[in-house]
Amino acid sequence: MREFWRHTWVMSRRRLRHRRPLQVGAIVGLWWLCDALARLLMLAVPSGVLGMIVLLAFLASGRLHTRSLDKGADWLIAEMLLFFVPAVMVLIDMPQMLGWLGLKLLIAVVAGTTVAMLTTAFTVHVSMLWARPHVE
Repeated sequence: MREFWRHTWVMSRRRLRHRRPLQVGAIVGLWWLCDALARLLMLAVPSGVLGMIVLLAFLASGRLHTRSLDKGADWLIAEMLLFFVPAVMVLIDMPQMLGWLGLKLLIAVVAGTTVAMLTTAFTVHVSMLWARPHVE
């Protein structure tokens, strides 16, 4: 019986490797399962983060290889603009975002991102300087 399940697993991985729709379905299915799990267990972790952790566990354990999902992931990344259409629709519903309010929000987002990036760069730089004398 164990050999049957092993054979089934290997064959499904082979089928998955060559079919983009199956890969996209596997990625979406994993997200859906993690979303249901997060809601069921009332976790404070978003389902996307939980899905990435589960996917990383599968990849790290060797049960899943990157080439089993690469075509589907490449397609999703290539079509990412479609996922941002709802954000553009907000601009149509809220024209004030194209005025001073939108400019203020843009400045706040750019300034916040810049501060976060500079703080991260400074922290990494100081950590590297601190670690350099300790490495022999």
